[in-house]
Amino acid sequence: MEKAVWRFIDSGDNSPSFNMALDEALLEWHGAGKIPPVVRFYGWNPATLSIGYFQRIEREIDMDAVQQLGLGFVRRPTGGRGVLHEHELTYSVIVTEDYPDMPKTVTEAYRVISEGILQGFQKLGLEAYFAVPKTSAEKEALKNPRSAVCFDAPSWYELVVEGRKVAGSAQTRQKGVILQHGSILLDLDEDKLFSLFKYPNDKVKERMQRAFKSKAVAINQISSRKIELEEAKKAFKEGFEAGLRIKLEPYTLSEEELDYVNALAKNKYESEDWNFKR
Repeated sequence: MEKAVWRFIDSGDNSPSFNMALDEALLEWHGAGKIPPVVRFYGWNPATLSIGYFQRIEREIDMDAVQQLGLGFVRRPTGGRGVLHEHELTYSVIVTEDYPDMPKTVTEAYRVISEGILQGFQKLGLEAYFAVPKTSAEKEALKNPRSAVCFDAPSWYELVVEGRKVAGSAQTRQKGVILQHGSILLDLDEDKLFSLFKYPNDKVKERMQRAFKSKAVAINQISSRKIELEEAKKAFKEGFEAGLRIKLEPYTLSEEELDYVNALAKNKYESEDWNFKR
């Protein structure tokens, strides 16, 4: 059977506003039938704290720390918790809800799309698997995550290596199109990450950071050899092709498309109304 051809965009390191604007533009263009489904890889310049669509800044985020560390800041159009985008490969997948064999439920679609990430980890020699919440307490924790930190919060079909979370993803659906994007950690500065959130007191912060170490891990903390970004890109590109049974064809944005993305970045994702008023 001939494989479906999707677009592949490696957009490199960009500003937080550009990154979110391009994901939104791709969702819009795909929904309008202008482009086929897309897998995109990207990075962040500067390193950035992104927060979920529903997160409350004043209650959860230490904006002084974000500024002192020279980090970018943006609110994502997807849900989920806070993510420090620094030493990682970020991916997004844009595909219609009615794509052949795409499950209708969010959790099952998440599993299908994340199959590409699972295969990518395996191509790097890491034994990744999906962990599914089994007990009622674990399922309840999904509804009310206690932590503002993404990799500390449980999710369905979590990608796990050696019992610890190795990728954090979030999803939104608009006008019949799924946008799933997420972080694949190569390395992680836990102290920097935990300095960006508010806690009732230092004891709580220390306890949560200790617990975090047992729940989340970066690739290079568990790999027997150092994995660089280019090797990770190759593995996960092949992983998405195998996991989704597709062929990825490189695509470069036109000047017109870039102009559209830059305008969206400026007018929406750099605005205080979007980032701070929730």
